[in-house]
Amino acid sequence: MPSESQEIELSEHELREIAGYAADCARRTLSIFEQSLPADTRPREAIDAAHAFAAGGRRTAALRQSAWAAYKAAQEAASPPAADAARAASHAAAAAYLHPKASAHQVKHVLGAAAHAARAEELASAEDRRVTAGTLEWARHHAPAAVPAVLGRLPAAPPGGGRVGEFIRDLDAALRA
Repeated sequence: MPSESQEIELSEHELREIAGYAADCARRTLSIFEQSLPADTRPREAIDAAHAFAAGGRRTAALRQSAWAAYKAAQEAASPPAADAARAASHAAAAAYLHPKASAHQVKHVLGAAAHAARAEELASAEDRRVTAGTLEWARHHAPAAVPAVLGRLPAAPPGGGRVGEFIRDLDAALRA
């Protein structure tokens, strides 16, 4: 396992697969946000930008700005489920900017969209743990090869982060197995 200061190998193909996966995870909960704020398109635009990058688009300032805009939408969301759905969208667009550093923090960038989507669904379902388990299972089964490959080059997910951090650690462990 590399030390936190070492760089890891990270190809553009892997970045694209991770961004596409993150966008797919976030899209599952986009309706939660849009039901709350139907006129706010920032999370949808972030997900679309992540999908465009995954399909071969360039990493542009507009892609990075869409991640920040979705993050801002999360701060302005009317409900906790909507906020986590917007955070999932923000993580999806930000996944294109994963750093080639052997840092446990990078695990949150790889799995953040999936974890926030799971939390959004959990909150929207009145904390029905069966819903959460299904969401995390979906995320585990739909992870492309790049996700466990890159996770294998990183230290394990860090402690903390509340329920979302718990989801990140659960997914990290499952995808490394």
